[in-house]
Amino acid sequence: MSKRAKKGVLLVQLGTPNSPTTGEVKKYLTEFLMDPRVMDIPYVSRTLLVKGLIVPRRASKSAQTYSTIWSEENGSPLMHYSIRQQKQLQEELGEDYHVELAMRYQEPSIPNALKNLEGMFLDSLVVIPLFPQYASATTGSVIDRVMELMRGWQYFPKVSFVSSYCDNPLMVDVIAEHAQKHDLEIYDHFLFSYHGLPVRQLGKIDPKKELKCPDFGCESCKKETNPYCYLSQCYATTRAVVEKLNIPEDKYTVCFQSRLGKTPWIQPYTSDTLHNLAKEGKKKLLVFSPAFVADCIETLDEIQVEYANEFKDMGGEEVHMVESLNDNPKWIEALKRMVLENGN
Repeated sequence: MSKRAKKGVLLVQLGTPNSPTTGEVKKYLTEFLMDPRVMDIPYVSRTLLVKGLIVPRRASKSAQTYSTIWSEENGSPLMHYSIRQQKQLQEELGEDYHVELAMRYQEPSIPNALKNLEGMFLDSLVVIPLFPQYASATTGSVIDRVMELMRGWQYFPKVSFVSSYCDNPLMVDVIAEHAQKHDLEIYDHFLFSYHGLPVRQLGKIDPKKELKCPDFGCESCKKETNPYCYLSQCYATTRAVVEKLNIPEDKYTVCFQSRLGKTPWIQPYTSDTLHNLAKEGKKKLLVFSPAFVADCIETLDEIQVEYANEFKDMGGEEVHMVESLNDNPKWIEALKRMVLENGN
């Protein structure tokens, strides 16, 4: 009889369609965009916008894009690497722990993962959303959903959430190692492209309404590490990587991709940054995407195909991408240390 695991770990990634078909992409996009933390507008307006406009227009095109990154052998790259992360972390932690993987949207679902964990009568549970920089729309949504579902439990183990690890030293080491697979000397400029957010969401984290974010982030956010400001944490990650690689200040730019809709999002936008660099005569760019711990549609298509083609159309020559953390053993060690530091 195998030893009973006393400690649980729940890794939660954003999610991916079950297959690269229009129907599955519709299901995924609908669940994702109907989350009030993602699309933070009133329910009726959100429903009309998501179900009546965005999903019908985007589903077919997105399905075609997903099909280009879908592997016959491994399926979704995000799912493939997430499963590898879960399995390797389980091996590292040993039989005292049980590691579950869930997706915030679609399968494997958070309800099913928590149902498995509830039946184990654990002493403790560590929840790690797989987003290094805290944002209400990602990490906040995961924590919200887990707490909502755990309200129905009849017993409660010690529960802890790892809400941010934007400058985790081992994570930074992996990003630097992956960058050094490229010849850094040949690049004219380096981009740190993070997933964007509507500007209004930055200020919402402050119940006293004292934060001022009308100018897409105050200068202090770019220099200090605020544990609940997404913009601040993006800059903190960038500072750590830049210092590790000794990248001069005038050779890198922090920018934000994946804008949706017409409302102001955090700037500068990645697309605009590419245009400006092309005008300056830059030819070769290396792009970091440290908001993602596994390669996905945003890294494999949006940056390596869409943005690369844009840059070439404007006179640039090459856009290369730094590989995500994926299944690097040092990244698994970083996850292990997070568990040990928070699990007790």
